[in-house]
Amino acid sequence: MSLKSQYTDLKAAFAAQDLPKTGKLLTQLKLGLIQAGLLLPQGDLNPSDLSVARDILETGAFWSIRSQDVPSFDRYFSQLQTFYTDYSNLPRSKNEFAIRGLHLIRLLTQNRIADFHTALESLPADALESPFIAHPVNLERWLMEGSYAKVWGARAEAPAAEYGYFVDSLMGTIRNEIASCEEAAYDSLPLKDASTLLFFTNQSELLVFAQKRGWLVDLSSSTITFDKKGEESTEIPKEKLIAASLMYARELEQIV
Repeated sequence: MSLKSQYTDLKAAFAAQDLPKTGKLLTQLKLGLIQAGLLLPQGDLNPSDLSVARDILETGAFWSIRSQDVPSFDRYFSQLQTFYTDYSNLPRSKNEFAIRGLHLIRLLTQNRIADFHTALESLPADALESPFIAHPVNLERWLMEGSYAKVWGARAEAPAAEYGYFVDSLMGTIRNEIASCEEAAYDSLPLKDASTLLFFTNQSELLVFAQKRGWLVDLSSSTITFDKKGEESTEIPKEKLIAASLMYARELEQIV
């Protein structure tokens, strides 16, 4: 089967959301791109071939997120960087800002704030006008402000379905931070209040989370009790400290 024929099949499989078939075709197409010198292109190459190769890799990036294979997305993005930065003579891909925006949110999920700003500064001047870039920029600002409710609401406002996966990952990190604060601030909380604070939409999700955190759930009273770890007590050797202080005072008198 020719590369062109496989590319046509890839588009059809991805549009039909047939993830297993899409993954199989991507593997075959990447082998074809390697043989054609298009996976990591160098030098002057046919612009039409470069555009097709870029489209294949962009499909792979979207497929990775839909398959919840984040390391695969990282690899596809790395391969696409050459097309985005080294071949500026190509017409801009309609998916470029969507892919770049996903990469920005990926950096936020890893708490790589410095890398986030470096990647943001490397974007074209008109990038911030794109909703795909504005979305992660807003997320980063809300995270820094501690406006977690806005981060939660951003999932419904995502400019592409793939963005929701990374926003969910962010919420997992946020929930753990909130949970740590609850454990330090309260002895117990009503289930309803805990669910609201942790942005859970139903009680079953909260119960699963509580079990992972080792919280004691009392369904009869609808409360959660937090497991307080006893503070380590350190015994102060008073007599030794007094003796040492007196010896220091005597030595000081002798010196004077």
